[in-house]
Amino acid sequence: MTRPYTRRNLLVAGGLVAAGAGTAGLVARSAGAATHLPAAGAASPWDQVPVILGRIKPPTFPDRNFDVTAFGAKGDGKTDDSAAFTKAIAACSKAGGGHVVVPAGKSFLTGAVTLLSNVDLHVLGTVKFSTDTHKYPLVFSRWQGIECMNFSPFVYAFGQTNVAVTGTGTLDGQGPSGPWPDWAKNRSDDWTRLQQLAVDGVDPRKRVFGQGHRLAPSFIQFYRCTNVLIDGVHLRNSAMWNLHPVLCTNVTISNVNVFSRGATVDGCDPEACTDVHVTGCTLDTGDDGVVIKSGRDVDGRRVGVPCANVVIEHNRFLGRWGAITIGSEMSGGVKNVFAQNNTIAKGSSYTSFYAVYIKTNNRRGGTVDGIHVRNLTGGPEAKGGFFIDMNYSLTGPGFGPIVHPKVQNVDIDGLVIDGAPFAIKLSGDSASHIRNVTVTNSTFTNMASSTVSVKNADNVTFTNVKVNGKTI
Repeated sequence: MTRPYTRRNLLVAGGLVAAGAGTAGLVARSAGAATHLPAAGAASPWDQVPVILGRIKPPTFPDRNFDVTAFGAKGDGKTDDSAAFTKAIAACSKAGGGHVVVPAGKSFLTGAVTLLSNVDLHVLGTVKFSTDTHKYPLVFSRWQGIECMNFSPFVYAFGQTNVAVTGTGTLDGQGPSGPWPDWAKNRSDDWTRLQQLAVDGVDPRKRVFGQGHRLAPSFIQFYRCTNVLIDGVHLRNSAMWNLHPVLCTNVTISNVNVFSRGATVDGCDPEACTDVHVTGCTLDTGDDGVVIKSGRDVDGRRVGVPCANVVIEHNRFLGRWGAITIGSEMSGGVKNVFAQNNTIAKGSSYTSFYAVYIKTNNRRGGTVDGIHVRNLTGGPEAKGGFFIDMNYSLTGPGFGPIVHPKVQNVDIDGLVIDGAPFAIKLSGDSASHIRNVTVTNSTFTNMASSTVSVKNADNVTFTNVKVNGKTI
């Protein structure tokens, strides 16, 4: 049998400017113009990356194996093996930790899998998750940025230390075969109620959903955990967000292959986490690729924990919405996000909408501060290249007070995109301008429009940026 997880591959190796009101400080520079760049030797935000990566250390596990078949799992794809998974995990934890092994060559049907400290779920075969909603008990969760009691995620841990999902096998959520796609189309009553409960200040543990409701669970959600690893596995057919660590510290997500279709099936959503490394993943998704979050509106501000110190590198995006995305649930704040050496390609079903996408609105509050992207290449993009939208999703009555967010200190370098309706659009809030945006050494070809739009944004600088062959 293949030896469970070893620490492999974790560090892989000229258009017009349409400037609306409030664009003070807009500067366009050619490659040869004076740029007022920091003096040689001056500190760069990118100097933080090796420091962040130096803190992120994937958990290791004792060399003990607990094969689920030894605990009664049949692996015939039909028998419910939930009890065997539970027993194997309990035995592994009681022994002081190790690897709960799902052997190759078999298919195991189960409900929710709950991990405990010092347990690595090492998947070599296939794990299929039941389409019976009764197999997912109520747990404390976060649904689109709001805390509540809801269906357990397919793989879940709460308040644990040293937890992992590793291996070369497949976790199949069987999303299209379950009730989840219909729920995504018709969940408005539950979603409305959850948002109102948050505004009313109801205790999150009394915001009870689950059975009889239509809020689909995440695929893998580790909540308030320390030392998290997800490595090598293939995720297929999720019901909702795929990789969703919440309020976790020291998180490594590496070499994971995600395939999802439908709505709200993002690839990787670190939410209110600290010290996160996402590397070497392939994300073929029906929604955003890697998207940084920290809670929504009143509830996100109540929890008040930012997502900070995130490194996103060497990933491949084949999905539908934003490749590198911030928000829109960013009310706890987002800071120090670094994305480098990632690529975008047209997927089998989708063309992604935006290469870099920062989205929020005037109810979120919170601050996005320090988003750094370099060497992101590919395309085409169905809607645009680089888009900051502070007026995102403002239709409907909204919930809670108007609390204007802030977006500031964003720099993009070496963005090379071939094909999109536009290259750059900055759409700020008239009451809270976007501040300090720099785009350098970037090339946009085959843009439907050569116009770069900047509205309600201050201190915006373009240096050596070309759109359809013309330098801005």
